[in-house]
Amino acid sequence: MNPVAQPMVQSQFIAPSMVSDSLQVEGLSKHFKGTDKAVFRDVSFSINEGQSVALIGANGAGKSTLLRCCVRLIEPDSGKVSLSGEDLSGKSGRALKKARNRVGFVFQKHCLVPRLSALTNVLHGNLAHCSGPRNWAQSLARQEDRQRAMDCLEQVGLADFAYQRCDQLSGGQSQRVAIARALMQEPSILFADEPTASLDPQSGELVMELFARLSRSRNLTVFFVSHHVEHALHYADRILGLRSSELQLDSPSHSESTASLREFYA
Repeated sequence: MNPVAQPMVQSQFIAPSMVSDSLQVEGLSKHFKGTDKAVFRDVSFSINEGQSVALIGANGAGKSTLLRCCVRLIEPDSGKVSLSGEDLSGKSGRALKKARNRVGFVFQKHCLVPRLSALTNVLHGNLAHCSGPRNWAQSLARQEDRQRAMDCLEQVGLADFAYQRCDQLSGGQSQRVAIARALMQEPSILFADEPTASLDPQSGELVMELFARLSRSRNLTVFFVSHHVEHALHYADRILGLRSSELQLDSPSHSESTASLREFYA
């Protein structure tokens, strides 16, 4: 196992001079509300454009909180986060929304509107680029936006289900619709918080294979939280490990093993 030796660890198998950082985190800390106990402290790392990176750790290690702090869905107590070189610190309102436009987020639960079709749910991903409700309503009818949504469904293998209500889809299909919705934003980086947690093993593998394929075909940066050691080993270029409120692992996945990673779930 390769422990973190420096606060900013670059991937050992991609030359930093050849790529740019999609995400840079410096000295990020978060404490439990009203206490001095740290969820995590002084976390620093960077993720290169086009990389797929897994974040692992035991229940309660702070993985989901860290992921959300990276896009300020949860406010960190201290530290700095930059997306594609743009510092998010101090941004609020429209400026923060604009910075988030290039970020896609897939949650544990797909958060779809059950009674609407898969296509309409994917079109909801266009909200980030609309200036208001009227503009968004117009985008629902625009042929170019509907075609783009169909293309996103095609990429996740669900074009044939475009007009099916989401409450008639399986869990795995619903999660793929959620991924298509995130792709509708045309993100440069995709955050996924335990995207297979509520899926059966076969559906989970399909979702992880989809992330890997999208990362390669679109040069999309993927940062995902996982409880599955095998997913981290097989689908990530690099693995980060949280333990005892600290980032204790930053290593290429090919340097790790099932045994070394299981220590982070103990």
